[in-house]
Amino acid sequence: MNTIMRKSVLGIAGLAFAGGLAAGPLNHGTTGEPVDTNPIAFVQADKPAVDTAKLVPHGVQGEQSRIELSDEQVGNVRAIIAATKKAGMDERAAVVAVGTALQESKLENLGHLGDRNDHDSQGLFQQRPSSGWGTVEQITDPEYATTAFLTGLKQVDGWQDMPLTRAAQTVQVSAYPDHYAQWEQQAADLVAQHWNS
Repeated sequence: MNTIMRKSVLGIAGLAFAGGLAAGPLNHGTTGEPVDTNPIAFVQADKPAVDTAKLVPHGVQGEQSRIELSDEQVGNVRAIIAATKKAGMDERAAVVAVGTALQESKLENLGHLGDRNDHDSQGLFQQRPSSGWGTVEQITDPEYATTAFLTGLKQVDGWQDMPLTRAAQTVQVSAYPDHYAQWEQQAADLVAQHWNS
């Protein structure tokens, strides 16, 4: 066997051996018993559970929608929750705010979309500078936008006793008032997950 061919064969054998090691440990000393690969759930005892009955006190209305969230969208959920707490409001207010932002922007902090814009609507809540919600810089800041939404919500008499879609519509004055209802369960799930995180 010539030197080049021998080096090639040894190189391939070395790669195969190294690949086997990289793929996992050898089975020496295994008992043949199955290994539990389920993840372990960790519960932090110092964080109280959210009272889920407060999140959706009236039950959901109609069919519910659900979307997968990116890290950015989850960050916006956390920003809405933080602003809700800062405003001194409870988990139900956070559910209304998150559900509203799910409908308005799918929890994406949208800038101006050109021809696809609804007038000059921007941000998580699609608030309009021309309607007095604030400047573009303000309404595209998640904390400011949430605080502005919650300020409007506080002015709605009895919002705590309203279904999400009615409370949201009273603040937002949308052309599609019933569309907020479809996000109530996902909003409640997100608030339950992130309120104490």
